[in-house]
Amino acid sequence: MKRILLIEDDDTMRGMLRRMLELENFEVMEASDGNDGLIKYRNNPADIVITDIIMPNKDGLNTIDDLLREFPNVRIIAISGGGNIKPERYLSLAKTLGAQYILEKPFSRKQLLDAIWRTKDGVTS
Repeated sequence: MKRILLIEDDDTMRGMLRRMLELENFEVMEASDGNDGLIKYRNNPADIVITDIIMPNKDGLNTIDDLLREFPNVRIIAISGGGNIKPERYLSLAKTLGAQYILEKPFSRKQLLDAIWRTKDGVTS
């Protein structure tokens, strides 16, 4: 079984993604922001981190940067529906920082699972 750390501030989205991943037999740890996610990763590293970009306290871009600085081999999927700018601009920044795969919300179950398998196998988008 693969362990995934899911960092998402929206409770509904986080719950939906957790259930989707658990149906695929992934073990899912949850965090509601980047600070919580970093603490959870340090205490129990995951095989893959899925992080939202726009979050309070510590956003996904800072989280990606901190994770990769501390854990250079961490595998990251960045997700975003945008904010003040279009989601592809946030996701482009996430890719530049080192996210292996990016997904724009809304995405399908198949797109998420493809991203997980591609990220696990070292293929980048």
